[in-house]
Amino acid sequence: MKYLKASFLIFFIWACKEAPAESQKDITSSLYETYEKYKEPSLDKRRIKHEDIVSLLEQHRDDPGVEIQKVGESIEGRSLNLVSLGNGNTDVFLWSQMHGNEPTATQAIFDILNFFKSSDFKEEKSEILSNLRLHFLPMLNPDGAEVFKRENRLGIDINRDALRLQSPEGQTLKRVRDSLQADFGFNLHDQSTYYNAERTEKPATISYLAPAYNYEKEINEGRGNAMKVIVFMNRIIQQYAPGQVGRYNDDFEPRAFGDNIQKWGTSTILIESGGYADDREKQEIRKLNYVSILSALYSIATENYKDIGIEQYEQIPENDRKLFDLKLTEVTYELLGKDYILDIGINQLEVDKEGNREFWFSSRIIDQGDLSTYYGYDTFDGKGYTLVPGKLYPEIFESMSSVTEDPGRVRELLKEGYTSARVRNIPADSLYSPVPLHMVTPGYQMPEFKLEAGKNPTFLLEKDGDYKFAIINGFLLDLSEAGPELLEQWGRKNAMIYR
Repeated sequence: MKYLKASFLIFFIWACKEAPAESQKDITSSLYETYEKYKEPSLDKRRIKHEDIVSLLEQHRDDPGVEIQKVGESIEGRSLNLVSLGNGNTDVFLWSQMHGNEPTATQAIFDILNFFKSSDFKEEKSEILSNLRLHFLPMLNPDGAEVFKRENRLGIDINRDALRLQSPEGQTLKRVRDSLQADFGFNLHDQSTYYNAERTEKPATISYLAPAYNYEKEINEGRGNAMKVIVFMNRIIQQYAPGQVGRYNDDFEPRAFGDNIQKWGTSTILIESGGYADDREKQEIRKLNYVSILSALYSIATENYKDIGIEQYEQIPENDRKLFDLKLTEVTYELLGKDYILDIGINQLEVDKEGNREFWFSSRIIDQGDLSTYYGYDTFDGKGYTLVPGKLYPEIFESMSSVTEDPGRVRELLKEGYTSARVRNIPADSLYSPVPLHMVTPGYQMPEFKLEAGKNPTFLLEKDGDYKFAIINGFLLDLSEAGPELLEQWGRKNAMIYR
């Protein structure tokens, strides 16, 4: 434990003064690897709700030095709560989930509260809490979180309500900020997973912004301090997700809370959690939030950030939006007797189930043609492969279970070019097919195949007279896999049901 404490302290000093590369790795990994001890286990999925965090707040109510107070209510009457700790003269205000479907930082806040509740890192925590007064407002938009939507119950974007203050949530945010006269503010969001760091194939896993406070984008001391802290956090994230940091466009938005809070005198830092390969629930990104926010708090407490040059802020690549979930390159597509070479960009879009706790997929072709300036989380080299429409199996299965019970048969049908099967009895409440075959009712009329944006991406890739791969509802399947292995590859993906 002494080693970990020392590593934690040395790590923060390095982040401001850039230690040699080899020691950077050792120091940062020691902090990163302790995370699981503090991770809040009850928040392991993105679709969290107000009831989840209220029960956790009750668990922290008796933590030493922690004050929890209700500071407002949402339109539907859900409580907005402020958690405060520390005795310092510098007030730091962190608010999350202004958009109801952006929960990553809310989860990280409870990881941070667990960290402060623990008996570890006493010296480092003393440094933070003796110099700072921390204030967390998790889940500013609980009504939106309830249905996993961006907007609040009024149907407005709270982040565009800083001037009119129509929403009670926006009024609460303004009132709390003003009452604290916070020195620093952390505006915590999620962004689309399809953002990438400009001109690279790497996702913008974390993006930062020191919002402008006027159209001229002037830099005063407050905005400059926000830039310095962002440079500090960027160095940290680079150790875990190298090249996967972006910088948001800083055009002034006069209605936005971030821009106005900067204008009102709080050094404001926007953190956007984007995408990370094989991390659909954003648990790795949550971990990066935890590490970078906690590190930033230490830097503010020790004032080490003041030694950082703001010119490094502009060196962070800007955000771009040129990522697909799956990109196929140079596939041959026959149309009206002529062959064409196309790239195809596919996104695997989520559809919430009832209750907004779980989801299923309804994928779409987003673009096709020359996509050489775009990238994919997964990219398939389609050179030499011909795109072939899937067929509807002519026989009728009695039930969905008669299709799903034999993985080997599913593979055989795919290898024969069938991507859809007729099923006589599909329960009314069934939303999707759990195996890589679309299921349709006996009377369903299959539409003519069209390869175009907006269509569900389902087809086969043929080479040397054999179907080598299948794209089913936007997911790539290697048909050389045996039956059970094919379904293991399928995982929690789904095909569609058409009635």
